[in-house]
Amino acid sequence: MKYLGMIAVLFVFISGGCKQSVMTRPEAQQVPQQKEMQQGGQQTKAPEKITEQKVEAIDSRDLQSKQGNEKEGMFQDILFVYDKYDVKDSFKPVVKAVASWMLKNPAARLSIEGHCDERGTNEYNLALGERRARAVMDHLSAFGIAAARVETISYGEEKPLCQEHSEECWTKNRRAHFFLQQIP
Repeated sequence: MKYLGMIAVLFVFISGGCKQSVMTRPEAQQVPQQKEMQQGGQQTKAPEKITEQKVEAIDSRDLQSKQGNEKEGMFQDILFVYDKYDVKDSFKPVVKAVASWMLKNPAARLSIEGHCDERGTNEYNLALGERRARAVMDHLSAFGIAAARVETISYGEEKPLCQEHSEECWTKNRRAHFFLQQIP
């Protein structure tokens, strides 16, 4: 009887300890679920993996111009001196022209994009681009344009107009660009 009790305990111990656990990959677990969904009449497509290249390929300007919400190049860009964000006197008539157009079109909304050349760190250029866009927005406010109609965004050095490594090219990249969001 003693042996029979020990054998029973040993048998339970061995059978419980030999249980195999099957590890499956997450993809293998999803396949049966997708087959069940397809059999039920609903076909679902697996979500597409988003890569950096796909994100870079989608440009908000492309999307908005397809919708007809933008007039690209309607206003001249404001250019800045290296490492500065104050609007030069030579570009104040451009800001005045933008303000005049905005006053005549009260339903229009505008974005001002601040850009920098490639010199400096990404963080520094993002901050400088924001200061450039805000400086232009402040000038528009001085002409009576409500701040609620204007938004600013900084791209820093991320969207250069010119790719060369020269002072002439860098001058083109240090800019504030006007982008009409809503046209009456």
